Amino acid sequence: MPATKQTIKVEQLVMAPVSQVYRAFTNSSALREWMGDFATLDAKLGGRLYIWWHGGYYASGEFIRLEKEKELVFSWLGREEPRSTQVTVTFKPKRKSTLVRLTQRGFGSGKAWENTAEIFETEWRSSLANLASVLGSGPDLRITNRPMLGIIPSDFNAEIAKKLGVPVNTGMRLDGVVDGMGAQSAGLQKDDVLIEFAGVELENNSSLTNAMRGKKAGDTVIVSYYRGAEKISTNLTLSGRPIPAIPSSLADLSTEVGKAYAQAESQMASFLQDVSEQEAAFKPDPDEWSIKEIIAHLIHSERGWQNVISEIVMGQEASYDAFNGNLDARNMATTIAFPSLIELEVEWKRLNTETIALLAFLPNEFFHRKGSYWRLAYQCLYFPTHFFTHLDQMRSVLHASRKEKD
Repeated sequence: MPATKQTIKVEQLVMAPVSQVYRAFTNSSALREWMGDFATLDAKLGGRLYIWWHGGYYASGEFIRLEKEKELVFSWLGREEPRSTQVTVTFKPKRKSTLVRLTQRGFGSGKAWENTAEIFETEWRSSLANLASVLGSGPDLRITNRPMLGIIPSDFNAEIAKKLGVPVNTGMRLDGVVDGMGAQSAGLQKDDVLIEFAGVELENNSSLTNAMRGKKAGDTVIVSYYRGAEKISTNLTLSGRPIPAIPSSLADLSTEVGKAYAQAESQMASFLQDVSEQEAAFKPDPDEWSIKEIIAHLIHSERGWQNVISEIVMGQEASYDAFNGNLDARNMATTIAFPSLIELEVEWKRLNTETIALLAFLPNEFFHRKGSYWRLAYQCLYFPTHFFTHLDQMRSVLHASRKEKD
């Protein structure tokens, strides 16, 4: 067996002041912007570090030494690793940039450690390159380089499987597909249940993230899915991720988001103009939402999005194990507080106005945190697509309501 590396060294020049680079390692939200899907840490001597990824890998550690804007030393123990290793990061200011040097030592030998150091070296190089992009110009390479299937996932469980006539209880149910992307071209449609991607079994939405690792736009993979009781396999070509132009100021961001919201509000008004209160309260199925409940959900989403904006700006984002639960009860409560269609619509529009104003009044210093601003702007410009997904859902509910009356 070839000798296993016991120490790795990686360095990266980052076009950002040392204060921002040091913060990227010592603030939970800033760390998430370039590495890991979730992280929480307490950057002090003896403080803990936890970081985890959707693909299933996670690690914990303890801060052993901190010299502000000069050096960090912390332990690292990842999932299924035989013992902890030690990571040392040094920061050297160089005019308008910072040289980051990272050393990880303590890898063992033998089969349990086979290729471990090499994998870490590759991952650290990739992560530090992303750090340079995030702090230097803004874009998160994990987003810009990530391919897409072009699907809209939804809930799936044994009860839904029985209703759809699908002979499995695990997988990814599609609520729809995105026009012009790979899934649509491959023939997938609403209520198909994806069970396999490129030879990897899909148990839920998170398992797809792991299966997508190493894939790029233009790659063709075999996907398998159920449509009712029929199992189908087909080729699917992965699509590139559309990245909107990021506005060059907070004022411009507020303006662009305002345009997107205006379009959403216009389409909502056009849709609701001939919907009766009875039709708006109609539920196609006891487990499905009425039009009123869907608008209530949009209200909750907007409230939640305002909280997320504030958390990103403050660098104090919360971590969630799953999408917010208790949705049905919240929808019912909101439809009691705003019982008519017009009241629900007015409340939704009022919250939209609040969001646009909130963006315009964010502190100027936030704009200069390039990675944070880029991520917020990207999510702001992408967020209205949530409305258009639910607009299609409302149209389906209205169609079912009128079909039942006929």
